[in-house]
Amino acid sequence: MAPRGSQRTVNKIVAENRKARFNYEIIDTYEAGLVLTGTEVKSLREGKANIAESYASDEGEEIWLINSHLPEYLQANRFNHEPRRRRKLLLSKREINKLRVGINREGMTLVPLKIYFNEKGRAKLELALAKGKKLHDKRETEKERDWNRQKQRLMKAN
Repeated sequence: MAPRGSQRTVNKIVAENRKARFNYEIIDTYEAGLVLTGTEVKSLREGKANIAESYASDEGEEIWLINSHLPEYLQANRFNHEPRRRRKLLLSKREINKLRVGINREGMTLVPLKIYFNEKGRAKLELALAKGKKLHDKRETEKERDWNRQKQRLMKAN
């Protein structure tokens, strides 16, 4: 049997919201813990998760991750979890207050960017306080990305 420490995956990204950086202007990012059941962790360790359509919501004194999809763990049979259940995010009071101010006063949104395992083997969520981009901003981002790609090709050719 292998030592326990060697089984852990360090900073392994499980799920990533790739469209978030295109649709939103990221103002600030936070690292939040997730309250998960055992079968949810096992499903995450298999690399099966989807946070593309999910968002975070401020309810009372807590922040919740809504509409994230963690598929059922097949070996768990009747002890399985519900795939689209709401999951509580673990943040400090100070961070929650900062997020609340950003949401209420400035009209920003809480967008999950990625779920990963940290050095200790704990599931973490990178949460962003973001402002939605307008259509012309998205076009500008696309032009800039294309220009950078073209510059790289020209530099490589010389």
